[in-house]
Amino acid sequence: MKKFIAVVCAAALCAGLAACGGANKNLTDTYIKVGASPAPHADILRQAQPLLEEKGIKLEIQEFDDYVVPNTALENGDLGANYFQHEPYLKDFNAQNNTHLATAAYVHYEPLGVYPGKTSSIEALPDGAKIGIPNDNTNGGRALLLLADLGLITLKDGLDLDYFRNAEGALNFSEYDGIAENPKNIQFVALEAANLPPSLPDLDLAVINGNYALGAGIADQVLTTETPETAQVFANVLAVKEGNENSKAVQALIEVLNSETIKEYIQDTYKGTVVPVE
Repeated sequence: MKKFIAVVCAAALCAGLAACGGANKNLTDTYIKVGASPAPHADILRQAQPLLEEKGIKLEIQEFDDYVVPNTALENGDLGANYFQHEPYLKDFNAQNNTHLATAAYVHYEPLGVYPGKTSSIEALPDGAKIGIPNDNTNGGRALLLLADLGLITLKDGLDLDYFRNAEGALNFSEYDGIAENPKNIQFVALEAANLPPSLPDLDLAVINGNYALGAGIADQVLTTETPETAQVFANVLAVKEGNENSKAVQALIEVLNSETIKEYIQDTYKGTVVPVE
């Protein structure tokens, strides 16, 4: 009986450690597995690999094409960290999914951009035009902020940049409840962010996240972007399970990602489409 109780207690302890960001085979003192969007995140991590190896730490990169699985994988311990999202999205994801993920470091920001589809410019946008936006609360709301700044719509009072800057929980800022005035009768088509670039032929315009524009090879077609002030509120982060922020491999990776070497790579490679956090 004593042996049985000891086994049960040990199992409970292990479960508790996992829930609090404890033991994880994908995050040790000498190894970290990081989930990332293909561009620019995985490309940046590949530049970090040899620098991290000099510190005696192996970095493995797993690429994801969506904004959900890399967070569930991190929560479940299938990753040691991830690098693909901004903090407002992370907070909203935690609130919506009861996950326990935390920001370990801010790395870069990607100004959200407006891209042409059937309509070649913002000025030529017809009445009743279809504009694609991301279908998650934070990036969808962020897209509406940009369109409001362009004068295409007016948002309800209180739905502004501070709404995102100060939000601690779930955001409910969508095309369904955020718009006060829509003089052009724009039809908003909310799609998974990854599906916006291939949907451009069916849309007049689309508001697209920088990583997906880069991946689709259309970053140079952008018509306009967010201001730096807005974009920096949505700085992309290295995320970990709560409790792992100060682990040796995570801290070493943060040091590398915030190094001058990586900052210069980002500046030289992306030329303003991706901007390192200062």
